Amino acid sequence: VQLQASGGGLVRPGGSLRLSCAASRSILTFDVVGWYRQAPGKQRDLVAVITHGGSTSYADSVKGRFTISRDNAKNTVYLQMNSLKVEDTAVYLCKSVLKGLGSWGQGTLVTVSS
Repeated sequence: VQLQASGGGLVRPGGSLRLSCAASRSILTFDVVGWYRQAPGKQRDLVAVITHGGSTSYADSVKGRFTISRDNAKNTVYLQMNSLKVEDTAVYLCKSVLKGLGSWGQGTLVTVSS
């Protein structure tokens, strides 16, 4: 499977961005699709996930600000990011998991700066 992440960019603190993760096949074939992020010099952290059944969960640091969703017809998972903070600056990556096997897409850079 191929995953294509897009939508990153430069935004001021308090601003919003929507990231997209487009899959090369139906996202309903996956058990889970997640968004991760990795800041320079730091480990890769889970940001949000959406399960096959549509359940979602979030890292504490983004709860109430980020929303993960999907468009089954477009084979795309989104990450709506609001009230962005400087500390949200990172490369954001999406990952699909099927029967325990994960596939990563390339990252998209989000920079939050005034």
